[in-house]
Amino acid sequence: MKSFFAPAWYALTHRSFLTLILIINFFGTLYGYYWYKGQLSVTEPHFLIFVPDSPTASLFFCIAIVGWLFGKNFKLIEALAVITLVKYGLWAVVMNLLTLAETGNIGSTGWMLVASHFLMAVEAILYMGKYRFSHIHIIIAAIWTLHNDVIDYVYGQMPTYRVLDLYASHIGYFTFWLSISCIFIAYLIYNKREYLHKL
Repeated sequence: MKSFFAPAWYALTHRSFLTLILIINFFGTLYGYYWYKGQLSVTEPHFLIFVPDSPTASLFFCIAIVGWLFGKNFKLIEALAVITLVKYGLWAVVMNLLTLAETGNIGSTGWMLVASHFLMAVEAILYMGKYRFSHIHIIIAAIWTLHNDVIDYVYGQMPTYRVLDLYASHIGYFTFWLSISCIFIAYLIYNKREYLHKL
């Protein structure tokens, strides 16, 4: 089985492909921050870092890739990347599909967001063999992630989906458990690597 996946892993981790993934994520990150420009313009300065969730997640991944290209592992960044990429990737997919259920249409931009955010979650899992974070890094990333949820749903800084405002409390509950699930995924990645290391 390992030999079956070896060619795919070689392709995924080849320097040229990593560079391509970095470029795609870099421009996706820029577009993400641009997408938040309206909300950021009315956000109090001390909340600014917590508002653009998805682009910050992809920024973490960009930094992780830069590290891999130079033969380094930015371990905390990798933990933040895997947790937040999966979390906000899946979160955006669910929010857009809920918007579709409410309005009957999300347009081409909405479907682009569904596809791009789903791929965010996928790439985080595809590269789990590259992560070298420890349980300490997971704990720090977990604190960041759950703190961000508090900022979003206690202090009202969540991404703006006007049509879903009536469901804010339900979305907050869903988001909390999504965060817990993504933190658990990071733990499983760490645990699997430690187990294989002992064999």
